[in-house]
Amino acid sequence: MWLYDRYILPHLVQFACGLKPAQLQRRKVVPQASGRVLEIGFGSGLNLPFYRSESVEKVWALEPADEMWALAGETVAESSISVERIATSAEEIPLADSSVDTVLVTYALCTVPDVARGLAEIKRVLRAEGSLIFCEHGAAPDEKVLAWQNRLNPVWKHLAGGCNLNRHIPELIESAGFEIAELDTMYIPGWRPATFNYWGRATPLPR
Repeated sequence: MWLYDRYILPHLVQFACGLKPAQLQRRKVVPQASGRVLEIGFGSGLNLPFYRSESVEKVWALEPADEMWALAGETVAESSISVERIATSAEEIPLADSSVDTVLVTYALCTVPDVARGLAEIKRVLRAEGSLIFCEHGAAPDEKVLAWQNRLNPVWKHLAGGCNLNRHIPELIESAGFEIAELDTMYIPGWRPATFNYWGRATPLPR
């Protein structure tokens, strides 16, 4: 699996996350980011072209995988936005409390091993008036699709770099001390167990 994880999986992730339906979702949410932005799961930089350079001061790109960061190299080099890599996991973000204006996470909460701890760290670094902008796939509302998600998840997670098909994204965000201010959902085109999307904006509740 070492060779698969290092040489094959990063390209598969880049391909799947770069498909047109996912890119259209990114176009909906990424332009909302402003100020000092922390992007969780920067990956190969697929969100970077959708940032509004006039609104963004800098982007902290949290990406622990060297292979994914290498794929992002050309996109980062060509961007007019200042991008600084953070090579750690979401569970340990090396930024000061209340130092971030916007946290952006797209198709990444599914892979955070301890998602509750990761969201707690996101809340810690986000200023009180800041926003968590999210677009994620997760648990489907249809019983038959959800049953398949639950059935397939152990194998899928093993093959897809820790990606979980069946996380209840809004519940996880609210449980971490956020209030969801905006939320939309739908199936985007593709394989139904992996295409039920949640996207919107959440704000941190008072500590």
